[in-house]
Amino acid sequence: MSKVLVIGAGGVGSVAVHKMAMNQDIFSHISLASRTKSKCDAIAASVKERTGVVIDTYGLDADDVAATTALLNQIKPSLVVNLALPYQDLNIMDACLAAGVHYMDTANYEPLDVAKFEYHWQWAYQDRFKDAGLAALLGSGFDPGVTSVFTTYLKKHHFDRIDTLDILDCNGGDHGQAFATNFNPEINIREVTAECRHFENGSFVETPPMSLHQSFTCPDEVGTYEIYRMYHEELESLVKHIPTIRRAQFWMSFSPNYLKHLEVLGNVGMTRIDPVIYNGVEIIPLQFLKAVLPDPGDLGKTTKGKTCIGNIVTGLKDGHFKAIYVYNICDHEACFAEVGSQAISYTTGVPAMIGAKQMLEGKWRKVGVWNMEQLDPDDFMADLNQFGLPWKCVELTHQQAEKLAVI
Repeated sequence: MSKVLVIGAGGVGSVAVHKMAMNQDIFSHISLASRTKSKCDAIAASVKERTGVVIDTYGLDADDVAATTALLNQIKPSLVVNLALPYQDLNIMDACLAAGVHYMDTANYEPLDVAKFEYHWQWAYQDRFKDAGLAALLGSGFDPGVTSVFTTYLKKHHFDRIDTLDILDCNGGDHGQAFATNFNPEINIREVTAECRHFENGSFVETPPMSLHQSFTCPDEVGTYEIYRMYHEELESLVKHIPTIRRAQFWMSFSPNYLKHLEVLGNVGMTRIDPVIYNGVEIIPLQFLKAVLPDPGDLGKTTKGKTCIGNIVTGLKDGHFKAIYVYNICDHEACFAEVGSQAISYTTGVPAMIGAKQMLEGKWRKVGVWNMEQLDPDDFMADLNQFGLPWKCVELTHQQAEKLAVI
């Protein structure tokens, strides 16, 4: 029985709070805070209607360390689940240290003024959290998060040595909009337009964004999609903590329609993250674009289709080549029926709830700052099956692995 404070009232926050409310034996008291309290209130109303559970809501500027610390001292939660913007991670970690509260997030810290997706800012908190006797769990979403646990699970149970890792994130959903992003547009577009990096033979190699792509057919009739190689933050931590990996790549599917809109928006300067002056007011073009695009939290009503996210791993077992594909398939309409959100929010919000559960139960409450792949994967993998993200593990032949271009 534990109190939690969830910070962030977007699509992921909504899913996480709904799933927490469905498991009151673990989450005895839930508080939700965001800069816009009305968003928290709307989520609270949905939670009460669907589950009968009452949650507390607060208005909070999480950039303000003193205000966040004061709220933590008022609520006295066992854990902060940070589902706010990644720019706010360090401020929230500082508040947790000041108030003596454990910390968890789903995405690594990003500086506001440059699109860098690196863990070193948060890893630098290791000694501070250890000295305070507190735990910080980084990246408990799907990617990063589940993809990291998938890798550790395969290493523990199926491989003596992992050589290559390909993470594939395919969204076969159709939201019916001319252009929209399935999670925060500002974060999504920063990520997609950044330089690509993949790991090969001991170092990261940089290539132009979206410059390498291939066709990939998802299992179980999800569909065939064009997937593009891009950088994703879990690559940094996975190659650090599993040093036998000689190549690691991340792939994500995009439709021609999405890419054409993104190209046009980039060409006219709307994806810029540096400030411009308009009518005497300083604005960030990408933040303005976010304000006029559809809210990802509203896409669940119209989105149909499925997601397929997983890892293809190759390596050695008992001296012989081995290849395995582990993946989850998630249905957008089923997610909306359960919690009122589409599958992109669901596949991040459910692992956030499971990561919080692992910490509250003491299984992952290890003093210091940790990435998902540093912790034992077995209970988390079992919880994925129990709480709505069932996974399959399929062994591939050498020929199948070659066909998928993963060796």
